[in-house]
Amino acid sequence: MQKYIPLAKTVLLKNLNVKAAEQVLIVTDSDLANIAQIFCYAGRELGNETMLVEMAPRSKSGEEPPEAVSEAMKSSEVVLCITKHSLTHTQARKSASSAGARVATMPGITLDMLEEGAITADYTEVEKLTKKYCQVLEQGEHVEIVKENLSLSFSIKGRSSIPSVGVFRNKGESGNLPSGESYIAPLEDSANGRIVIDGAISGIGVLDEPVELTVEKGRLIAATGENGKRLLELLGEGKGRTIAEFGIGTNNKARLTGNVLEDEKVFGTIHIAFGSNKPFGGITEAGVHIDCVVKSPTVYIDQKRV
Repeated sequence: MQKYIPLAKTVLLKNLNVKAAEQVLIVTDSDLANIAQIFCYAGRELGNETMLVEMAPRSKSGEEPPEAVSEAMKSSEVVLCITKHSLTHTQARKSASSAGARVATMPGITLDMLEEGAITADYTEVEKLTKKYCQVLEQGEHVEIVKENLSLSFSIKGRSSIPSVGVFRNKGESGNLPSGESYIAPLEDSANGRIVIDGAISGIGVLDEPVELTVEKGRLIAATGENGKRLLELLGEGKGRTIAEFGIGTNNKARLTGNVLEDEKVFGTIHIAFGSNKPFGGITEAGVHIDCVVKSPTVYIDQKRV
């Protein structure tokens, strides 16, 4: 594991802009504690007060960490969440950001991902492309996604776009690492239509066959095949089935691997998520957030092809 410490130092310095005397908190679970330890060693070798807190794995993305972990996140200057399931769209992450912490979430990160793929991108280019698409989303009102003669449409009117560029320089900035996506919370009751998911689904992985989703008035009402059944089970019967996010991948080094941390960043893909979106401008708190990746769709914003 020693060979990965220089890579972890690079991430801390270049992506998180860690400065001398800043306190670094690493939140992990028993599944990814070995990788979290690498970043802990890296932080300490840089001379920073670096703390590691381990919890039991969450059961799904979007599930809140224990209160003690949430409090520790709020009182730190730099936070890395190296966990099996994502803490990105949790109130704990939002509260830490509001308190001024720079937070990088790295759900499902692997040793391979520290060396290859999305993390090796030119993040100057990722920032440019991400901001470009965010501007398009910010100015838009209506989105239509077309794939294999199926169409899903929804409103984004009045919602703010979020750039996730994988570089955190200022107080309160947060996002995935590695990263590269522009995303927004659709109006929760506005989505209607059908869409083919042919890339990956978080918690399930790369798909061996496409899943067709049917959405009515913002709610996922049907999903085909065994993987569709698993998706519905992950989301539950309640608010988890509400449309939560529309995202555009902006990292041309990202690969489709079955790990949503990298999958949803692949340039040329979009993703639709269901569940919680209150942490980034929506109104839904569901305790779950599941992303569904679509390869090479056609996207129209206000009837203009993007």
